[in-house]
Amino acid sequence: MSLRNRISLVLIFLALVVLSGSAGFHYLEGWPWFDAFYMTLTTMTTVGYGEIHPLSHAGRVFNSFLIVGSVIAVASTIATFSQALLEFEFGKVFGRRRMEREIAKLKGHYIICGAGRVGRTVARELLRRGQSCVFIERDANRAQWAVNEKIPVIVGNASSEENLKQAHIDRAQGFVAAVSSDAENLYIVLTARGFRTDLKIIARASEEEATSKLLRAGASQVISPYYFVGHRIVQLLLRPNVLDFIDAAFGTERLDVEISEVEIRPKSALVGKTLADALIREQAGVIILGLKPADGAMLFNPAPETPIRPSDFLIVIGGDAQIKKLEALASASA
Repeated sequence: MSLRNRISLVLIFLALVVLSGSAGFHYLEGWPWFDAFYMTLTTMTTVGYGEIHPLSHAGRVFNSFLIVGSVIAVASTIATFSQALLEFEFGKVFGRRRMEREIAKLKGHYIICGAGRVGRTVARELLRRGQSCVFIERDANRAQWAVNEKIPVIVGNASSEENLKQAHIDRAQGFVAAVSSDAENLYIVLTARGFRTDLKIIARASEEEATSKLLRAGASQVISPYYFVGHRIVQLLLRPNVLDFIDAAFGTERLDVEISEVEIRPKSALVGKTLADALIREQAGVIILGLKPADGAMLFNPAPETPIRPSDFLIVIGGDAQIKKLEALASASA
């Protein structure tokens, strides 16, 4: 039986003892209802005030059974509520320690500052793609959402160096500043960048003028949700079929299609070949959308004669199995 059901039962038992005791004294002894109720309470609590009115033989027999029932009811109530309190306190302590152990084991994870709508969406997408993340959120109510979703969360200020250390920013793969205030995001980015110069930091901006400030503070990229909403509205008005394709491919009920990036390893068999000679489409079945050289700008729809060099990134579209084939080609030695 669950603890909640046990609490309900003991409260019902306690109420029945009070009602039966009051009714017994009222009908057996002819006492007023208040006197009967008061006598029942003094009997149950064992305060020793004595009898309010002299009891008859039948009244004393009834009171004997009432004393036994009262002791059982009161003892059961105290025991059940004590257990509930202990379980609640132990649950909080052990839950906190379990979360601390989970955070301590994180490596190559993503830190998300702010468990609002944007932060929650980021977390869902990362988890859907098999990545691990940790929240830093100062609002306990919002932090509870992460707890319910079994996502590690640190309750506190994301611009605190101590909290960033606890989130193991030294081992993180990425950092997201997604609180609702641009000023808070600015402090968060400054603090995070002070820890690591190589960390990829994505910041949310509500106002246009905040974008340049966040970039100067150290953000790798700045995203405005309002810009994307406006852009999507225009696309729905002017190019609805394009968005239909994107939603079908990458939406919640998506096809087995993904845009991904694949790094060319230094000893890969593809190094030194052109895109045409590498026969990537024939071997892996993916479509090459772009090529990002290690020391150059992104090439969209690269020409077939474009050479493949070490540490280049191929931007491709294809199914999960097809992308894994390309990753194997990009890593296989010549």
